Amino acid sequence: MMSISQNVFASALVCTGPHPDLPDEHRIFGSFIGSWDLVVTWYAEDGSIRRQENGEWHFAWVLEGRAVQDVWIVPPRAERQSHPDLYEYGTSLRFFDPALGAWRSTWIGPCQRAVHVFVARKTGRKVVLETTLEDGQRMQWTFSDVTDTSFVWSNCRETESGWVLTQDFQARRRTDP
Repeated sequence: MMSISQNVFASALVCTGPHPDLPDEHRIFGSFIGSWDLVVTWYAEDGSIRRQENGEWHFAWVLEGRAVQDVWIVPPRAERQSHPDLYEYGTSLRFFDPALGAWRSTWIGPCQRAVHVFVARKTGRKVVLETTLEDGQRMQWTFSDVTDTSFVWSNCRETESGWVLTQDFQARRRTDP
């Protein structure tokens, strides 16, 4: 069996910036490029905190700059050896679809056996990803309060009484390489 070097694979996947064919106004995930430390909070239906963990999130331009991919890890790699619950180590791949006028995004979370397909658009100062789950329930993932050094990501599910926050990430940009 022949194997491929991780460096060869990474250099074929990751690139230094967006493709020139992607107009500036459609680079809605560009501000997330880089590495982020997370505090991840899960909420009960009554809004109380159910669980809180540290995590890490890494974003990069990929596929000749035609897409953005991320890797989301909770708990972070430095804590995974000794942690009793290796919650997730997953990835999203996103690309702009000119025919749709929006980004297509697919999240794959193998630890939780999850695959979600979203459509993402910029809405004001937020980036909102929307999907309908297999059971018919609607879900939104929203990036908000975005600055050069931080952002908030939230996961909301639609209920009969409206949108309910189920999870959020408080993200801080890493200063180390």
